[in-house]
This record gives sequence, C-alpha cells and structure tokens, in this order.
Amino acid sequence: MAEIFIYFHQGEIHLEDSFLFYPEESQSREEISKILFTGLDGSGKTSVILTLQREYSKIALLEPTRGAQRSKFKLLGREISEWDLGGQKSYRIAYLKNPSKYFEDTEIAIYVIDILDTSRVLESLSYLYDVIEKFRELKIQPPIYIFFHKYDPKLIRSVKNEIEIEIQKLQKEIVETANYRMIKFYRTSIYDPFTIISAMSKMLLELFPKSELIQRTIEEYAKKLECEGLIIIDKNSIILGSCFKDEDSKKKLSGTIAYFLSLNDVFEEMELEKQEDHILLKKSDNHFIFKPVTMKETNLPYYMLGLKKHNPFDIQFLNKEFNAFVNIFKDIIRN
Repeated sequence: MAEIFIYFHQGEIHLEDSFLFYPEESQSREEISKILFTGLDGSGKTSVILTLQREYSKIALLEPTRGAQRSKFKLLGREISEWDLGGQKSYRIAYLKNPSKYFEDTEIAIYVIDILDTSRVLESLSYLYDVIEKFRELKIQPPIYIFFHKYDPKLIRSVKNEIEIEIQKLQKEIVETANYRMIKFYRTSIYDPFTIISAMSKMLLELFPKSELIQRTIEEYAKKLECEGLIIIDKNSIILGSCFKDEDSKKKLSGTIAYFLSLNDVFEEMELEKQEDHILLKKSDNHFIFKPVTMKETNLPYYMLGLKKHNPFDIQFLNKEFNAFVNIFKDIIRN
C-alpha cells in the first residue's frame, strides 16, 4: 500500500525562463531556432507534441494536420519555432515544390515513422529521402532524428523480435541510402511518455553549449542530497539534466515523471490552496519528492523530481541546498 503526502506552498525561489508555447510573434530570424516535425500522415507527429504538453485527452480526437502548423516556445531563454508539417500527400508535394518556405533555417529535423504500419514503410522512406534532397538543395544540414513511433509496450511485447529485426533493417537502409552527416534513431510511444521526453530533451539540449555545465551542477546537487536519482525538468516535459545511481533508480524516476507532472497539472487546475512547496510520496522503501519552483519573471516553473531509498528527504536540509543550487543555475543560464 502506498502512502501519499501532498504539500504545496508559494515558494520564494525563482528561476529564469521555461519551455512553453507562445502565439506567433514578429521576431528576427537570427533569434529563433527552428524545429521541423515531418513524416507521413498518421505517423504520430502531433501526438508526440501533445504528449510533451500532457494533452492526452486530445490525442484520441486528433484529425489530420492541415498544412504547416507553427507555434513558438522558450527553452532556457531561447526562442524556438516548432513546425508540424501535415503529412497528407497533397501537402507533401507542396512542401517539396517550395522547400525554402518550409525547410529553410531548420536546425533540428524530426522524422516520424509509424513502425506498425508496414504497408507504408517504403512510402515513408521515399519521402524521407526527398526531404534530405531538399536540405541539400538549400545547403543546410540539420541533424535528423528518426522516431520509430508507436513502439507501444503492450503491442510490441508479443512481436518484439520481429519489430526489432525490422528496425535494424530500416536503420541500415536509411544510413546507407541517405549518406547524411548525422542521423539518430529513437523508439517512441505515447504509452511510454519517457521515450518521447528523453528523446526530445537530448536533441533540444544540443542547441545549448552550457547544457554540460548544467548537468554537472545537477550531479553535484544530487550528491549533496545523497539521493539515488534526480531529474530537473521544465513545464513542457523537457529534461534539463538528470543523474541516476543505477538502472533501477532510472527506471523508477523515468516511469513516474509523467505522473508527477500530470498530478501537478490537476492541482493547478483545481487552484488548491498552497501550504507547502513540494509533493512527497512513499512507496515501500522508496521516497519520492517533487518540488516546483516558481519563476519570478515569467511565473513559469521548473520542477525537481528526486528519489531516496530507505530514508526520507530531510526537508530543512533540502531547502537550504536547493536555494544554493537555484542561485548557481540562474548564474549559468544568465551568463
């Protein structure tokens, strides 16, 4: 039986910027990093985006994306423009006929393949190579991240070997045929949100030269807390840094992070009166802490998720060290 203790408080600790979607605004192209989602219709591009936003109820009601849907968000103070390109054939033809309008200035390209729809794999690969050819025409070389999507745990379990063989074959085919400078592969599923959270976090943080310094700071903070695992994540599910003592700790934190974020969303929607600045959860000998941090300038939070075994978190000591961590973190992203 799990014991759950929930506390909230209007904290006085503040950070800079988070990752949230904003309406389109006029801004110089040089100040914006562009992320491109593309692939066939029905491959799951929009569901990936909605999973990061924890808008699960919208996924079942999704209709095909019409044309290019654009939105903006901020990550560590940088403006990022996200393009979700509808994958229906008529739209794909339009993109390829006018590549400068849709592909120009892409810094990260995410290509989504429905790994369960084997009847359209060849069509998907053909379009992928067409997109790469347009990148070459535009003289750009953004890293391409292939999402083998709908790698759903329960569905894959019965055919895991067959799916893995197919994925290995596709990876080899793509690498050899594309002959492209940088292509990485991920297995993703909306039913395992961490597969999407982890992939998106890794690729986005490659845009930030200070991400390694942030990671080292988080590792030092975890040592001081003597915890088995620690994750720092922002409002839209982008992990800024993490460390784990072992695979068991990683599995437990990665498996609960979407739960804690969704739980926090519910409390915020209910506008509960806040009394403390953290959520504590005890399950057997595992002690979890989820601590939101309100940002003074934008009122957009980061979150800390930590795990200790056997011994609960010393809240007084944690708060003291947390203040120091936040000050260092702020200095890193400001300078």
